[in-house]
Amino acid sequence: MTFQILSGLFLILLIISLRYLYKFSRIILNVEDAVEESLDIIDQSYQQIGDILNKPLFYDSSEVRAVIGELNNSRNALLYIANQLSDISDKE
Repeated sequence: MTFQILSGLFLILLIISLRYLYKFSRIILNVEDAVEESLDIIDQSYQQIGDILNKPLFYDSSEVRAVIGELNNSRNALLYIANQLSDISDKE
């Protein structure tokens, strides 16, 4: 009798565990898809910023040079983020 009660209890716990396992696996897959889409957007932004930075500068002003410097910093930050996210994906 106690074996049947324990078996029933374990079956209920197994069903609950499987439900949460499925729920969390769907969350993980959705996050993975979002990260992949974000990497594509970051790659596109990185290329566009690189194209802008490769154009010659015709206005010699400290403000314009500061903006170019900030664009360069942003490009480097995008590359760092993309590399970090790619490393996480590669380790799995």
